[in-house]
Amino acid sequence: MDPLNTLSRRALLARAACGFGSVALTSLVTDRDSRASALPDRRRLAGLDHVPRARNVIFLYMDGGPSQVDTWDPKPLLQRDSGKPFPLAMEPTQFDNNGNTLGSPWKFARHGESGIEVSELFPHIASCVDRLALIRSMTADFPEHTNANYFLHTGHGLQGRPSMGAWFGYGLGTENQDLPGYVVLHGGLIPPGGIDNFLSGFLPASYQASILRPAKMPIANVDPKAIDFDAQASQLALMQRLDAKLVERTGRIDALEAAIHNYELAARMQLAVPELADVESEPESVRKLYGFEAEYDKTRVYARQCLLARRLIERGVRFVELTCPDCGYDRWDQHSRLKAGHGANARAIDQPIAALLTDLERRGMLDETLVVWSGEFGRTPFAQGTNGRDHNPYGFSLWMAGGGIRGGTVYGATDDYGYKAVENRVTIHDLHATMLHLLGIDHEKLTYRHSGRDIRLTDVAGEIIHDVIA
Repeated sequence: MDPLNTLSRRALLARAACGFGSVALTSLVTDRDSRASALPDRRRLAGLDHVPRARNVIFLYMDGGPSQVDTWDPKPLLQRDSGKPFPLAMEPTQFDNNGNTLGSPWKFARHGESGIEVSELFPHIASCVDRLALIRSMTADFPEHTNANYFLHTGHGLQGRPSMGAWFGYGLGTENQDLPGYVVLHGGLIPPGGIDNFLSGFLPASYQASILRPAKMPIANVDPKAIDFDAQASQLALMQRLDAKLVERTGRIDALEAAIHNYELAARMQLAVPELADVESEPESVRKLYGFEAEYDKTRVYARQCLLARRLIERGVRFVELTCPDCGYDRWDQHSRLKAGHGANARAIDQPIAALLTDLERRGMLDETLVVWSGEFGRTPFAQGTNGRDHNPYGFSLWMAGGGIRGGTVYGATDDYGYKAVENRVTIHDLHATMLHLLGIDHEKLTYRHSGRDIRLTDVAGEIIHDVIA
């Protein structure tokens, strides 16, 4: 047998040492057009069960639990009975400080051809309502932030499972070899539960999120002008040689393979990220649309996140999550000062999100980009104390847009006070199943063998919400 035919990739790299390190580094600085043109057709990507409606996801995560009755779910009886004892049976709450019925401080009005009612908190997003599918019957399995965040992000209420962004990358791969497939844009707040919300769990580490900041340079040490490429070539060659020797002794190890992949990706990102982050190259009209000139500084922070999200998916990143800026009111978690807290948070995100939807549509990208807006649960229609709302997992609202979604749609309903879902109840597993379906994946077939069984994002549940799909 020809001994060359028995060499593994790692063994070959080990024997070639610095020569291959130089070749690898040279490839990083060459033109990448040929690689982009060779991207696979999304209908032929491994793992697809059917022709997808979307190819990327932007998840607008509303940390803390926005109040459904103050945002997307108007309730006239709630307004009528504000200040009176709450007429329905109350479930146990997080702080057990329940007051009277609390009407919304904000008015609702109908918008668009669909006539969907939207709170005056969102004057800009209201102009896009005909693109939204609004689900008013969401439920969560946990009333506490950390477990609810894990459940929303991973389909499991405990720490350690892969994030949905990791599952999407595992199922679909990446369309850009120079950027991560899963990116979290850190606007100022990491949710309760920490970065475990964004990790790969038992999936290979190469699928976990890369966390970028909406700054002029989202990550440190990526300025090509500051890189000694000769020194880096030597470092990469040494790591390849050491890794290859370990693989020869132990066999293939997922953690090691993921580490090798991440080092190689990091080297390519040194060239890709500066160009990505150059939002100043966008036309002034685009930056103004997003809110770069807004008076409120948190609007400007979120504007940069939304524009970066568009630029990321434009470059083939599969899954982008945006976290909230810190507006000084402990997220959307208004146990008191509801009006001030929800008002500040809405002011920060409203214009940038509307601009994102508009910009995607203008560029012909909205049809292939699934945009999801959601918190981990909702809030009570009765007061906590006098001017706040406690956690409510029994009924809340979210919306989806683009990527095969039927715009101008309302699905499901809560009771007359917005407390509990009573019509077309939707679970987090249903949401995940629908998102995967829109990207061409059968959620029951996307599995990973771990601890002796095949595990999936939707566990043993999940129904596709067909009524919101065009």
